[in-house]
This record gives sequence, C-alpha cells and structure tokens, in this order.
Amino acid sequence: MSEGKLLLVEDDHSLREALLDTLLLAQYECVDVCSAEDAIIKLKIESFDLVISDVQMEGIGGIGLLNYLQQNQAQVPVLLMTAYATIDNAVNAIKLGAVDYLAKPFAPEVLLNQVSRYLKPKIAQNMPIVADEKSLALLKLAEKVASSDASVMIMGPSGSGKEVLARYIHQNSSRDNGPFIAINCAAIPENMLEATLFGYEKGSFTGAYQACPGKFEQAQGGTLLLDEITEMDLSLQAKLLRVLQEREVERLGGRKSIKLNIRVLATSNRDLKAVVASGKFREDLYYRINVFPLTWPSLSQRPADILPLARHLLARHGAKSGLLELPSLDETACRRLLTHRWPGNVRELDNVIQRALILTNGEFIVGSDIILDTQEVHISQGPVEHPLHSSNKPAELDALGDELKAQEHVIILETLNMCQGSRKLVAEKLGISARTLRYKMAKMRDMGIEIPA
Repeated sequence: MSEGKLLLVEDDHSLREALLDTLLLAQYECVDVCSAEDAIIKLKIESFDLVISDVQMEGIGGIGLLNYLQQNQAQVPVLLMTAYATIDNAVNAIKLGAVDYLAKPFAPEVLLNQVSRYLKPKIAQNMPIVADEKSLALLKLAEKVASSDASVMIMGPSGSGKEVLARYIHQNSSRDNGPFIAINCAAIPENMLEATLFGYEKGSFTGAYQACPGKFEQAQGGTLLLDEITEMDLSLQAKLLRVLQEREVERLGGRKSIKLNIRVLATSNRDLKAVVASGKFREDLYYRINVFPLTWPSLSQRPADILPLARHLLARHGAKSGLLELPSLDETACRRLLTHRWPGNVRELDNVIQRALILTNGEFIVGSDIILDTQEVHISQGPVEHPLHSSNKPAELDALGDELKAQEHVIILETLNMCQGSRKLVAEKLGISARTLRYKMAKMRDMGIEIPA
C-alpha cells in the first residue's frame, strides 16, 4: 500500500534519481520532474499529498512554484530544499507558505523523517469488507481487543489486508481521534530505520541540520503500526524492546527521554514462533509484542469475502477512472472469481478487477474479462485489428518474446539476491539505468512477481 503520492521537483538529474530511489524504497508513490513549469503541468492533471522542490532552478524556480500552489492548491504542503540555505531564506520560505526547508546535502533519514512529518494522514477508506463467517468473527474479536490498550500482533499472508485490520482496531479504540502512524520495517533500509523510528537531534549525524521527531513521537496519543516487524535487524530489536518496556524514547544524539502515550500494533507474514526459534527475532520482544495475537486468513480460506471485495474494488477503481455507469459482475465472472485460489490474496484480486475494468465493453463484466494469469492477456477473445506492419507476425515470435521476458525476469531476481536487494548495484551489474530497473521491476510486480525488499 502506498504511503502517499509525492511530486519531486529537482533539476539535478543525479540527485533527483537518488531522492527518487529513497522515496520509492520507503513505499511512497512518487512522480519526478526537472522544473517548476513541468511541476505545474503535473499538478493540473494529478493530485499529490506533498510537493518536494528545489529552490534554485531555471525559470520560475521553487519560490515561483510555491506561489502557484499558495494561489491554486493551498492545501498541498510544500517542502523546499536548497544548497544555499540561510536562516533568512528559511524564514522567508516559511512565511511564503512552505512547511519546512531542507539544506543540501542532507542524509536520506532527514528526507524521510521530514516527509513523514508533514504528509497529512489519509482518511481511512479501507474499512474491512467482509461477509465470511471467519472474517466476521475476527472483526468481533478485534473490536473487543480494541477497547483495551494491549499490544496486538496481526499475522497473515502477504496481501491479505493486515494493515486494514490494524486500522480497524485503531478506529474502534479510545485513541481513534489520535494519529495512526504506520511504518513498513521491510521497506526502509536498515541504516535509516533507527532514525525514522526514534527521531534525531540536530548534528547527530551528517546531514542532520535540524532536530526531527521519529514515528514514536508522531504517534503520540494514537497508534503506531510496525508493519513486517520480523524483518527488523536484531540490534534494532533490542532498542525497540527497551522503548516498549520503558514507554519512553530517546532521539539519536539526544540525552532527554520523551514519555510516550501510544498503542503499538505489529504485523508479520511469517511464522513468528519459527522466526524466534531460528534466532532471527528476539524471544523477549516476541512476548512483549504478542500480548494478543490475531490471524487474518488468506482469501482462499474466506471465500464468502471474495465477491463483496470484488464489488468494492470495482466501485473504487470505477470512481477513480471517472466511470459514470459502473459495470456489474455477471454469473460467469463470479464463478471464475470464486473458483480461483488467490495465492496473491486481496492484492491479486485488486489487479484482476483493474484488468477487468479495462477489458469490459458493456454494462457487465463477463468471464472472459477476468484475467487470472498474466499469460491469458495474450489470448484474443474476438477479432482484433492489428497494425499493418504486424498483421503477419508469426506466433513463434510472440512465444520467443515471452521466453526472453521470462529469462530477463529470472536474471533481475538472481541479481537482486546476489546484491542483497541493492537497486544501485543491480543496475550497475546489468548495465542499465536505475530508472530502467525501476520500470522493469514495476512491470514484474504488475505481473504478480514478488520482488525481494
């Protein structure tokens, strides 16, 4: 799930690529442009949760972009960055409407902390959509545990909707008016995660030009979700355990303890007991976080949820696409959805519904519009007009193209494992740009291929 949609405006190509990688790794959806003028064009056709812009650029520059936003989209927060930072400049930018000012060069942790600090929390649209008896019973149990302040461990396969259940607990608790702060422990690089969680004081590391609160402080009075907690490094687990025991946090480089008033939830898609037994997760942290365990079953184990979820996703994507009349699922489409095993759970169902909306031609989505395997996309359901230059293309060429793509995917996955997930090293080894690698990986994710974090 995307943490928010950002617009990045930076004319230095290398720096823009580095910033883009940092934001994408942290699960933000990010659009990048190289000038304020291009940013304004994007802002007219897309909506963004936060704009991050350089100040010194050709044309109207960052201040001109800030003025445009103040006049036309004042609700969008703007974070400015420049290599020519002075106190006067910072004060002037904030007077003009910027939420904050980043002085270059800055560490990735500084960027991520500032983004999480000023990105407005999304109003929850993801209330659990359930009809199956198992799911209804689980929600009743979740409501009971929500009334307490106990830590909750939510387990379940990837894509099953664990964060949706966590939000449901928050919304049914006495903390529902407080913030709900989620952090994906698997998505943020190990060397950035500590600063992101605990915050830091000015000068605590290179690039920390100002103090910044971490996720624990941002969650004061509300709920903190540690998503995929089992992916956290053992040394950081020890520090987390202390924070949970003492109910206070100390920023990096700080000496003052900050008392916490938060509730902590956690999720994992792994067998927690097995991870503890293997020595990759601390046993004392396991008992501290696992006060009340909940398991969100895979979609195949709650079949009565499939059609209500499909209809909900249909309505959501139809509204995003601006459809005036929403197509319905006919009997053949429903049968096809109900007989599939859904190894990718709700995330896979979401992809299938989006494909169906693209393929449907009438008021009904039929069985042939339900593409359950990406290879099925190549199967023609009727006469299709082809460009003249490709009308006589042999089927063997299509098969060869598919085989080459499959080999490419295997090479990318093997190189990712070899480089321990470093996108920069993978791009260098494959002789392609970081942008090309990101594009290919995005296509692989769309096909349901799991990319190592």
